[in-house]
Amino acid sequence: MTPAVMIVVVDYGGGNLSSVVKAIAAAGGAPRVGTEPRDLAGAQAIVIPGVGHFDVTAGLDGMRPAIRARVSAGVPLLGICLGMQWLFEGSVEAPERSGLGALPGFCTRLTARAGVKVPHVGWNTIESTGVRSRLLASVPNGASAYFTHSYVAPDGTATVARTSHGMPFASVVERGGVCGTQFHPEKSGGVGLSILASFVNIAREASRC
Repeated sequence: MTPAVMIVVVDYGGGNLSSVVKAIAAAGGAPRVGTEPRDLAGAQAIVIPGVGHFDVTAGLDGMRPAIRARVSAGVPLLGICLGMQWLFEGSVEAPERSGLGALPGFCTRLTARAGVKVPHVGWNTIESTGVRSRLLASVPNGASAYFTHSYVAPDGTATVARTSHGMPFASVVERGGVCGTQFHPEKSGGVGLSILASFVNIAREASRC
């Protein structure tokens, strides 16, 4: 029997916690909620969920050194929506607030145009950039996922999938064990569960190294 992969979902007041925990369990992981640095001890993977204003990530300040240490030790990290934006250096939404800095660049606001509403809320397609992605290994190109956001991460070398809403933006990022989805996999049906199952597998493989 394959042992369960222990995944710590960080609770920093960013919301949407229970649905993320349930989805990870449905995808084959063994989720545990963490609120303090010591809760990351023994974690085989870490998930940063979140919705709302970037300033909410102030709740992660006390966890930052422990998260960095675990990532440096090879523990996979997944950021969801606001959690993905926090993986970068910061956001123009709260310029005084620093992100984790695991990925380069700053998050910016989506551009409102004629016929394009901001925030971007609803289902949209995710299109592969052609870069190999373990996170999207079981997801067909052009699959749909559920979004709700006004700000986006920079589209750079870590981008493995893009989505368009008035402008193209990075919807999935992946560099080594650091991953992020701008959409909510826990609200994206079978596609979202496939992505979370792939993250569980990434964590399982990393723990064997």
